[in-house]
Amino acid sequence: MSAGCLAPMLTPILTVNAPAKINWSLYVLGRRDDGYHTILSLMQRIGLYDTLTFESSRRLELHSDMDLPPGQNLVFRAAEMLREHAGTREGARITLRKEIPSGAGLGGGSSDAASALMGLNMLWGLGLGRNELKELGGRLGSDIPFFLEEEPLAVVEGRGEILSPLSLAASHTVLVVHPALPVSTAWAYGTLDAAVHFSSSGSSRELTKTDNCMNNIKFIFEALATGSLHCLASLAHNDFEEVVSAEYPVIGALKLRMREQGAALALMSGSGSAVFGLFEDRERALSASRSFLPFFSRVVETLPASPGREGSPAVLP
Repeated sequence: MSAGCLAPMLTPILTVNAPAKINWSLYVLGRRDDGYHTILSLMQRIGLYDTLTFESSRRLELHSDMDLPPGQNLVFRAAEMLREHAGTREGARITLRKEIPSGAGLGGGSSDAASALMGLNMLWGLGLGRNELKELGGRLGSDIPFFLEEEPLAVVEGRGEILSPLSLAASHTVLVVHPALPVSTAWAYGTLDAAVHFSSSGSSRELTKTDNCMNNIKFIFEALATGSLHCLASLAHNDFEEVVSAEYPVIGALKLRMREQGAALALMSGSGSAVFGLFEDRERALSASRSFLPFFSRVVETLPASPGREGSPAVLP
């Protein structure tokens, strides 16, 4: 075959969707000696996505619609960490398109970083296992291991590295509203520390709260599994909500409006400032979303169990 008949070289392109998450419950049990906090949470990924594309390149580069230097972006930092860990000099052209609001408590940055680890692991043919990627991701951010878990629903403990995945076939409709004010996670933890007066170990709070909190999480899971949505309003809880709402009263106002619009429950996600409402069906959620203009709002579904895992038993800690 002559050179003129050769097919053109194609640059491999890989696209990965990075989902947001919500917290059905979030308890901060204490402050650790290393400066991190011990948490206990029931977290679930939802159908709200950032999009990352990966192309082979001689150097590592990030292109994004975020006004943030690449070196400060978790995606670029995750890529550098993975390249160093694998001992490779491969490059990549990474393009990040944001849909998940930043500073919203929806885990967008952590999910982007997790997707970067997964995408580059495939693009570069590294063959690293899920657990190895989780360990790497945990060095960069506490929520990253959750986004590397196969199941989209999990009990999250420690500083975020202890995961107990749960299989839940049911999917539920949620309305997510973000009031266009970013909340710093560091500020939220600091404010909660001052309000609760954690000791450096936090051991007394952990001992008195952990069993009760875990029982509450089990009740939440059972309600989600059986569709008993009316039970969830009294079960869902976020330790950050009181202190963050005191600084940003709009959060309380959004929760109240969610309930007035028919939400079975309304709760702040993570350290804020996004609020989500659980609705019985998509039509009611879409109708409710119109009352939140001009704020960012999206009606999405919680992500169900991974294919082939729908019938797997749920094992709670």
